[in-house]
Amino acid sequence: MSVADLLWVEKYRPRSLDEIIDREEVVSRLKSFIKIGNVPNMLFVGPPGTGKTTAALALVNDLYQGSASGRFLELNASDERGINTIREVVKDFARSRPSTGIPFKILILDESDNMTQDAQQALRRIMERYASVTRFILLANYQWGIIEPIQSRCAVFRFPPLSPTHIREGLIRVLEKEGVSWSEEALEEIIKASRGDMRKAINIAQSASGGSKKLTKESILQVVGVLHPREIREMINEALKGDFVSARKRLSKLLYDDGLSANDILREMNTELMSVEMDERKRLQVINALGEANFRVSMGADAEIQISTVLAALVADFQK
Repeated sequence: MSVADLLWVEKYRPRSLDEIIDREEVVSRLKSFIKIGNVPNMLFVGPPGTGKTTAALALVNDLYQGSASGRFLELNASDERGINTIREVVKDFARSRPSTGIPFKILILDESDNMTQDAQQALRRIMERYASVTRFILLANYQWGIIEPIQSRCAVFRFPPLSPTHIREGLIRVLEKEGVSWSEEALEEIIKASRGDMRKAINIAQSASGGSKKLTKESILQVVGVLHPREIREMINEALKGDFVSARKRLSKLLYDDGLSANDILREMNTELMSVEMDERKRLQVINALGEANFRVSMGADAEIQISTVLAALVADFQK
């Protein structure tokens, strides 16, 4: 049994543009390219799990009518992001002309916003030189991670988070095919935790169902963890009272004992800080510290240290 058969995400990935949900405008534009038998270089931008890779693969499958072998290459640019990969692997593929059928090949670069600046400059030159025989589809979470010369050479397609309605529809379709029963409360918890990410929603459902073939609210909460606003509020209040040590101990519990993600904690802190009574100038200072911490965490910095800086800002600002 292949990995695709074991993973629900791969097993039920749409294989054709007609199967893609909640992306009518994108699908319509892609179909128009297929109709004329030509596609431009494209940049798909949006959060994870919103259909970028699926749309690219479905386009390839529809364009080549299921005979895409040797006509397209998919690379994960976060792993293959150095200039040597671009000069060797990408260039070797891009410069060869397909033998029959549609007169160009397609190269998909996933997570291309993680490529180095030098690699992107080299890619730009390859895109220019081999435009007649190879089309590029770049997939990125953040458009600002792609250099302007590449952006200007691509048709941009935006993929916002999927709506709760479509997350629900997609989940129910997968659960029915897998013979898994569910409760409405379980579905609501998955939709809430996924935040518009279909891949995350399906993975949560698969992990929570286990061998029981049943989804309950309790099984979902065991997988995703629960972040109670009350716990965040108490941590903030302790910092406001000047008790930095107690606030940090509560933070450690949330991170290590409860297993919550730094992003979830920071997001909830942002929500709670907006309702705390404080001087607006001070509030802006703390929110600024929170934004800096969020950025550093996303770049790989230690979560406990970064969130502690926000708690320290609360203590410093309100103990003057």
